[in-house]
Parts: sequence; structure tokens; C-alpha cells
Amino acid sequence: MTDPFALFSAWFAEAQATEPNDPNAMCLATATPDGAPSARMVLLKGLDGPEVPGRGFVFYTNLESRKGRELDGNPRVALLFHWKTLGRQVRVEGRAAPVSPEEADAYYASRARGSRIGAWASRQSRPLASRAELEAAVEAFDSRFPGEDIPRPSHW
Repeated sequence: MTDPFALFSAWFAEAQATEPNDPNAMCLATATPDGAPSARMVLLKGLDGPEVPGRGFVFYTNLESRKGRELDGNPRVALLFHWKTLGRQVRVEGRAAPVSPEEADAYYASRARGSRIGAWASRQSRPLASRAELEAAVEAFDSRFPGEDIPRPSHW
């Protein structure tokens, strides 16, 4: 198979059938504008192949998080998938770019209510004085948005 997206799709389908936990987990490496690296695990939420030019592996993040700030200053990234049960890993290098607001809205709306409230309440990548601080923020946003209609925060 010469199409890397087709090969990845086949391997990913195999991983989904055999990996006991999170076959869509990938290590995302970013770097500051001066090149200091940082890596963390995120989840693959979509894959666009050659039929969608200029796109690739889709993940979502809080734009105010460390990774969001690093992506804004330096969009060069690396991904690593490791499927231990298959004895495979896939490395990807490229440039990150935001999804459209419509795509972000659609994915955000698909998330559980608690996750949507959490997107408002969490000051991701910033220290908390206490767990109570986060719980108070969750409670405040839970009251602010009592139903299922919880808009996507601009930073998400």
C-alpha cells in the first residue's frame, strides 16, 4: 500500500479491534517558538485522508492550555501512536491548524454535558489553589447553563 493514509486507516482499524485501551491515544509533541519540546497524550478524533487536501489527524484542545499556546506560537508538531498488542508504532510530523468553527461546534456538542461544563470551568494547564476552586467553577457554570444548550467557549 503506497497511500500512507490508507495504510494508517487499515492499521488503526486493526488497533481498534485489538487494543484493550484507547487505540486512538496519541502522544502529541509541541514546542515553544524557541524550540523547547513538550509532549502529552491526546485522543485522535478524526482522520482526513487525501480527499480532504491539507488536512490529516484531528484532535481538539483548549486554546489557552500550554499546548494551545505552543501551537499558536509554533504549529510544527509530531504525533506518535503506539499499539503495543500489535507491536506497531506510527510517527507523524507536520503542521497543526485549527478546525473550522463549525467542526469545533459539532464535536463540542457531541460531548457529554459534564465535559462541556468542564470546558468552561477548567483553566487547563494552570495551577489550582485547591480542588474546591475547580468544583466551585463547575458549580457556577452548571448553574449558568442549566439545560443541554451549553455553547462552546471561544477558547475551545
